[in-house]
Amino acid sequence: MASTSSFRASSSFTHFIPQTSTYDVFLSFRGEDTRCNFTYHLYSGLGRRGIRTFRDNKLRRGEAIAPKLLKAIEESRSSVIFSLKTMLVRDGSRMNRK
Repeated sequence: MASTSSFRASSSFTHFIPQTSTYDVFLSFRGEDTRCNFTYHLYSGLGRRGIRTFRDNKLRRGEAIAPKLLKAIEESRSSVIFSLKTMLVRDGSRMNRK
């Protein structure tokens, strides 16, 4: 029974995955230090394994998401989103002061 439930859940989830995707992964990150270090190595490693990955190096903190970026998200099979703990703590403190 459990495997049937899992199958149903996963098969209904696949409905949301684009049939023809441009990218396998949409890589989203926050922080200059991740842009040049961790993100670079992750992006390079995925590429070496033949995984088509989108990452935007031009979007800065606080900027609106461009239509090009929204299209890349829609055309990706999955997303990887990460942020450094220090960024989250700092931003959380700033929000609490407002």
